[in-house]
Amino acid sequence: MSAAHHENGAVRETPDLYGAFPRLTTQQLQNLTPHGERRRTTEGEVLYREGEPFREFLAILSGTVEVLQDHGGPEERTVAVHGPGRFLGELGMLEGQAAFDTAVVREAGEILAVPVERQRTLIGRDPVLGDLILRACLGRRYLLIGLGAGFRILGSCYSRDTRRLREFAARNRLPHRWLDLERDKEAEALLRRFSIVPEETPVVLWKGERVLRNPSNAELARLIGLPTPTAKDAQCDVIVVGAGPAGLAAAVYGASDGLATISVDAVATGGQAGTSSRIENYLGFPSGISGGELIERAVPQAHKFGARLMVPAQVDRLTPQDDAYVVTFTDGSQVRAGAVVLASGVRYRRLEVPGIERLEGVSVYYAATVHEASLCEADPVAVVGGGNSAGQAALFLAHHASRVHLLVRGSDLNADMSRYLVDQVERHPDIEVLLHTEVRAASGNEKLESLSIEDNARGERRSLPAAALFVFIGARPHTEWLRGVLALDEKGFVLTGADAQAAADATRWDSLGRGPLLLETSLPGVFAAGDVRSGSVKRVASATGEGAMAIRLVHEHRENAGNLVRTAGPVPAPVVRFPTRSGTQG
Repeated sequence: MSAAHHENGAVRETPDLYGAFPRLTTQQLQNLTPHGERRRTTEGEVLYREGEPFREFLAILSGTVEVLQDHGGPEERTVAVHGPGRFLGELGMLEGQAAFDTAVVREAGEILAVPVERQRTLIGRDPVLGDLILRACLGRRYLLIGLGAGFRILGSCYSRDTRRLREFAARNRLPHRWLDLERDKEAEALLRRFSIVPEETPVVLWKGERVLRNPSNAELARLIGLPTPTAKDAQCDVIVVGAGPAGLAAAVYGASDGLATISVDAVATGGQAGTSSRIENYLGFPSGISGGELIERAVPQAHKFGARLMVPAQVDRLTPQDDAYVVTFTDGSQVRAGAVVLASGVRYRRLEVPGIERLEGVSVYYAATVHEASLCEADPVAVVGGGNSAGQAALFLAHHASRVHLLVRGSDLNADMSRYLVDQVERHPDIEVLLHTEVRAASGNEKLESLSIEDNARGERRSLPAAALFVFIGARPHTEWLRGVLALDEKGFVLTGADAQAAADATRWDSLGRGPLLLETSLPGVFAAGDVRSGSVKRVASATGEGAMAIRLVHEHRENAGNLVRTAGPVPAPVVRFPTRSGTQG
């Protein structure tokens, strides 16, 4: 990923070492030709530009194209060089995002240009071509992230807003580069160049010229082209709240069944699964798969079938209206849907001990991704929890930290952790398991320095040096906005099926001549799937299955006369505006 190689004045093609730069076969090019336009190119011509949306799928028939980061800027460098048979673009092309690099013709020739929307339809019909393009686009996105391409975040490692922006970028798998004001000399130079005072940070720099001062997540999303609501989104057959494994499965199956499907999430696609470093017991992946990669495959799949995915979009209210439901967002915009699938998942519980609150987001975390791990290279860290999430985090962090202390309140690691994880944790030389151990306090000035821990069997306390703390002590559901609307259990999880019927008004179901379906809530036509559902199995495979099952039950509900709950008077026309800020719901 360095500068292009020149040999006798010619630009040499980048070798395909990782499967990110495949070559289309002659037959594949012939199959694409009737759907596009053959176009001559000239040396120096820009085929697409960083910061602008992809409008065409471009296959090279002859000539050479160089893909550049920061084209024309002080940090211009080559991402790749492509010759005949190769194609341009990366994951943003499939997901409707802006380009994170620029393509320039180096040797004149000819290209085949297929409109992006038509290309998405074509690859849906041709699974071989579709898989080839998807794998290449995923690989190119990983390369761009590794390069630090895309936008820049300038901010202090001690700033919560810096952490918020970095988390949003990381969880949405957006290429970016973080410049720490505390350590990076380049950050100071950029502040002077753009006349930014420290009080205005964090800032986002885009294309080396545009500056956003402490933007909201929604403003950052608009900047890089994440899909935004439009007037056509004001009404749909089914709206899915949450875009984790359950929500994405519902979106895929709903759209593939021909339902007009919208999926929304307040932060990112992926949910808690998207932060998992390795899922080793998911069917079909014997070597395991990271949560991020699993989600990156699911999102284009949902797009392929026509589902609309909106991030960030925070849901605020669910209102029955005649034979449908109106979902209202925090900015007042609304979408009307014939059925609703609640797949909003859970958030990890906070650790309530003295000294920890001011360190959250700085050196106390509730997820363990490569971005958190990069902040504690060669330092000792602590992980709190005894479940699978804690075990996966400990194994992942052991590749980065000098030592990982796994703090478990109980006396048996097998109580809540899968056997395969227990074996790996206990065998790892850099992981120390401390059973019947609890955190009593956190100490540190600008970042975590040590923990006060107690052996709850002996009542003995001691200080444990740690540069970061990762907390996985259970979760609570994203259902605050549903209280008083439908039936929840004592912990806030959504009741479904027979449990929902027992907690609801018995007359509500009389006109339908049936009780709630298996995943149906106390409101007819509103279903719950995945971690948010009371009694669900908290596993990725289970959530995915429930998301698919919910759509089957949506069809069964649609065969009946409609919802029981009706309101008098005309239904106001939904107004769609893009949310101005993001929260944690979804």
